[in-house]
Amino acid sequence: MNVLTLNVGSSSLKFGIYRVESSEPRAVAEGEIEVRGEHWQLRYGENAGAASHELSGDSDDAARAVLQKLAADTPIDAVAHRIVHGGPWLREHCLIDEGVTKKIEAAASFAPLHVPAALDWIRHATKALPHARQVACFDTAFHRHLPDMARVLPLPHELLAKGVQRYGFHGLSSESILGQMADVPSRLVIAHLGSGASLTAVRDGQSVDTSMGMTPTGGIIMGTRPGDLDPGVMLFLLREGHADARALEDLLEHRSGLRGISGVSADVRELARATENPLAALALEQFALSVARQVAGMAVVLGGVDLLVFTGGIGEHDAATRDRVTALLAPCFQGLQSRVLPSQENRVMAIHAARLATP
Repeated sequence: MNVLTLNVGSSSLKFGIYRVESSEPRAVAEGEIEVRGEHWQLRYGENAGAASHELSGDSDDAARAVLQKLAADTPIDAVAHRIVHGGPWLREHCLIDEGVTKKIEAAASFAPLHVPAALDWIRHATKALPHARQVACFDTAFHRHLPDMARVLPLPHELLAKGVQRYGFHGLSSESILGQMADVPSRLVIAHLGSGASLTAVRDGQSVDTSMGMTPTGGIIMGTRPGDLDPGVMLFLLREGHADARALEDLLEHRSGLRGISGVSADVRELARATENPLAALALEQFALSVARQVAGMAVVLGGVDLLVFTGGIGEHDAATRDRVTALLAPCFQGLQSRVLPSQENRVMAIHAARLATP
C-alpha cells in the first residue's frame, strides 16, 4: 500500500510517501510544502534525487496541483492527516467520513492554530485524490488513557462534560520514539522540543502525564506560546481593556514565548547568534529552565527517571539547549541518562493509515 502523509504546520506542510509492506513503511519520497501568500514551493527528495518546484495561484488550485504531482509517479492508496486535536469525541486514529469531518470541525476551537489548516488539506486531498482513503491520525490518541490525576483539571467537575480536561499532544512523536527503542525503560520522559514543545511521562509504555493541557498553548515555554501562565494575567488584560478575546488569542499564540521574552525571534538559532542582546540570552535560559522544571516534575510522577529522550527540531539539533537542560538537572539526578532520537511522526502515520485503510 502506498501512503501519503500530510503533517500540517502553521506555515508549511511536511509530507512523505511511504510503501508499507507487512506494517513496515519504506520512504519513497519526503519533503515540505511552504506557502507564502499565493506562492507555493514544493521541495522533496526521492530515489531519483532532490527536486524543487514553484507553484502559484489560489490555495485550492495550488494544493490540487501539489497533490496530483506527488501522486503522478506513485499511485496513492491512502492519505494520512496529522490532526492535533479531535476534541473529546475523537481519541483514536480512524478513517475519515462526513461524520468524522464534522467532529474535527467542532474541535477547531480547542486548537485554532492547527485544526483549520488540517481540515483544508483533508478537503484538498479528498478532491485531488478521490480514490484514496483518508485517515485521521490524532496527536491526542497516545494520551487517551491518562489517569485522572493528570487528566482532571482543578476546575468545577461539571466542566468535564464540556470537554475541559488535559488531552496531551505530540502523541505521534512519542509513539515514534517508543517504536525506535528495542527496550523501553519503565520510567521514561520524552522531551519534544520545537516551535511547539511538550514533555511526556511514560510508565511501562503508557502516557501517565504530559505538560500540555486542554490546548497546545500550555506547558513549557515555546517559540511563540507562553506555556503555563498565571490566569490572573489574562483576566487583568481583559479587565483593564488592554486586550479583547481576539487580541488575547494573538498574544498567546503568536507573540509570547521565546519571541515575547526576547523581542527578537522565536528561533533558538537566531537567539544564539544575538550574543549582545541580554533578552535573547534570557529567553534561552528561561526555556531551558522550564524544560528542566518539567522533567523534575515528571520524576515525581514516575518515581524517578530512567531515561530522558530529546526529540523535535530543537531537541534533535540544538546541543546547547540539551546541555543547558542536563546541567540544570545534574544536582538532582546523578548520572541521568539521556538520548537524542528523531521524531518520526510521518512513519507512524503511515503505519496507522495502512492498517485502517486495508480492506
